[in-house]
Amino acid sequence: MNTMKTKICSGCQSAFGCGNISAEEQCWCNDFPPIFNISEGSDCLCPNCFKKACENKIEAYIETITPETALTNQVALLPKKEKLIDGIDYYIENGNYVFKAWFHLKRGSCCENGCRHCPY
Repeated sequence: MNTMKTKICSGCQSAFGCGNISAEEQCWCNDFPPIFNISEGSDCLCPNCFKKACENKIEAYIETITPETALTNQVALLPKKEKLIDGIDYYIENGNYVFKAWFHLKRGSCCENGCRHCPY
């Protein structure tokens, strides 16, 4: 059952596919963290605009986190996603993955490896 629709991005006005591809395969946006209320946006965003909106909201949230509040943050309570997203969970530097604070907060604790972006 394909429920994919063509929509126009409310951010950049480009056309993109939105919706479930099949009964087994959900829309691309389900790979992203569920951090938006439906009432926050006017309509669906294309993958590029949605990723940027997620990055901006996550960066604003990360700025509020201190080592004292990191252990009780709400990110660890979000549904777990298998797919890591470049720019949100990590970036690549000199061929190495560098995990961002969001990735560490999702894990819920410090791994004691001295990670560059550890919020703990």
